[in-house]
Amino acid sequence: MTQVNVDSIREFCLAFPQATEKLQWGDDLCFKIKGKIFTIVGLDNPRLCFKCTPETFAELIEREDIRPAPYVGRYKWVMVDELDAVRWNELQDLIKRSYEMVAAKAPKKKTRVKSRKRR
Repeated sequence: MTQVNVDSIREFCLAFPQATEKLQWGDDLCFKIKGKIFTIVGLDNPRLCFKCTPETFAELIEREDIRPAPYVGRYKWVMVDELDAVRWNELQDLIKRSYEMVAAKAPKKKTRVKSRKRR
């Protein structure tokens, strides 16, 4: 069984197509798809933040060590205060769904059409 820690979360998040990471706001390692965050893990104080469906959000915030995420809770993001509050296989599923929801809303790559002048 995989130990839930920053390294296992990082490895899992970076395995998604086009996933990138960026350190923001001090110690927050943000995982992004097309510039949009889908998961955040705190490095100094290991905690995890990700987007959920409204149904999953309602269920998760009833659990111990899980609450609406500061600033973005109204958008159905949760904060997991203890990394072991959720089993690894369930956490993988939750992160995957967060990635899929954010990727679906991420801006599509703009294609520029060059106009040619006729002579």
